This record gives sequence, structure tokens and C-alpha cells, in this order.
Amino acid sequence: MMQNIRYWLSEHPTIVNFRWNHTQSWGSTWLFLFTAISTYIAAATFLHLFLSLFLRRSRRIPLGPVPAIHSLAIALISAGIFVGMLLSAAAEIRDTRWFWRRTNTTAFQWLLCFPLGTRPSGRVFFWSYIFYLSRFLHLLRTFFTILKYRKLTFFQLFNQSMLICMSFLWLEFSQSFQVLAILLTTLLYSVVYGYRFWTAIGLPSACFPFVVNCQAVLLGCNLICHFGVLLLHILKGGCNGIGAWIFNSVLNSVILLLFVKFYLKIYLKNRKLDELSKDEDSSRHSSSSEDMDVKEKDR
Repeated sequence: MMQNIRYWLSEHPTIVNFRWNHTQSWGSTWLFLFTAISTYIAAATFLHLFLSLFLRRSRRIPLGPVPAIHSLAIALISAGIFVGMLLSAAAEIRDTRWFWRRTNTTAFQWLLCFPLGTRPSGRVFFWSYIFYLSRFLHLLRTFFTILKYRKLTFFQLFNQSMLICMSFLWLEFSQSFQVLAILLTTLLYSVVYGYRFWTAIGLPSACFPFVVNCQAVLLGCNLICHFGVLLLHILKGGCNGIGAWIFNSVLNSVILLLFVKFYLKIYLKNRKLDELSKDEDSSRHSSSSEDMDVKEKDR
């Protein structure tokens, strides 16, 4: 059983012989990238404006089981990419360990810092390509939010667009750190979207903002790993795709700042609600004690 899984997820000829190029890989051109992101932003903005202007009085548009099916699909796809990338990374480490001994490179260093001259071909880049394609499935959630809640934020548009852009850069420039980034991201997505499916079918939710806290953990891990890439780039004489990594780091910094602002907004809102609930409980308690005092006096 395990041998079959390993074959289909890391040893299949399609995976081993994969090569990222502009003629054979769908969605691999800069024109496609800019067109896809522009179309997504324009379509989401148009839908939001249309619903806001012409369907003001109606409340929510029922979507039925579609969001739950979408969450389940992303959770399963993310889990598959995680397992495939994990097995492929282990196979790459096994096959190239003899070369690393000459350069005193460890497996963890390879996960953070590809050697100079690395080409986007082979197992790990196949799963990086699948991850890039899966990013387009995530865009549907924006339209679900617009249809159901009539909400569209700059953070949502920017975050989804830049994640597609970064996934493209990973492949185009054979950027370092992408293996570890995909493992962390797909592990989190499988948990988060599994939780969203869990709540979408009516099962109880967590007593704290589960999704937001998971995203905070992911951003924190990415921040630590980025420092590791920078350190290895300085000490080892260079990591492959460092130009794309710098651009990626800038985008991650912007996303991190926007997320912190969003996180603080939610935290302060929940804190206000807790304070209001405590005030209500104390007022009820005081009113009930006053009623008891009145009753005792009447007696």
C-alpha cells in the first residue's frame, strides 16, 4: 500500500520528468498571470458593486452545499499536495545526498536554500506547479463571501492575488524556500478548510477564532524561515532565486501588516463584546440582589 502511494505521488514518470516551461505547462506565461489576476479583481469588484446597487433590499443569496463542497475539495487537495511534496522532497534528498556531502549541505539547508543553478524540474517542482494551479480554486471563496455576506475587502483581493503571483515566481525563478513553504501552507489549509467544512455542515465551531489563529501561526513560521534563508544566503555564498525571494519577502511583509491590522481589529472587537457581556452580567447580578433586598424588607 505504502509503495503504491509512494509511486503515484513521487516516482511516477510524469512527476519525475516534470519540467516547468512556457510551451508545455498551462498557465506558465507572464501574460496569463497578469490576465488571470486582473480578471479576478475586475469580476469580484463588478459582482460586489452590482449586488450593492441593484439588490439592496434582499439579504443573502443562498448557496446551499456549494461552500461546504468547496472547503472539502480544498482540504483534500491540500492534503494530497502535502503528502506528495513530503514524499518527493524525501526522494530528492535521497537521490542527491551524495552531491550535498561535497558542499557540506544538510537536508534542512536544502529546504531553505536551493543551490545556485537549480532548474524548475523534477518532483518538488511538479508539486509546486500543482500548488500554483490549486491557488485558482481558492479564488472562488471570494465570490462566495460576496454572494453570501456582500463583503469585499482590499485585504482579500490583495492576499489572493499576491499568493498566486508568489506561487508563479517560485516556479519561474526556482526560488529557494518553496518546498518548506508549500509543506507549511498545505498542512494549514488541510486543517483550516477541513474545519470550515466541519462548521458548514452544522457541526459545532471552536470557542475562539480558529482560522485567524491558524493564519497567524503560518505567517509567524514563514517569517522565521525567511530569516533562515537570508542567513544561509549570506553564509553559503548564495541561494537560487534570491531576487524573487526578495520580492516575495516584500509581499509577505505587506500581507503580514494587513493581517496584523485585521487581527487586532477582531481582537479588540471580541474584547469589547466580552466587556459588554461582563457589564450585563454584573448589572443583572446587582438588579437581582436589589430585588432580593426588597423582598426581604417586605417580609
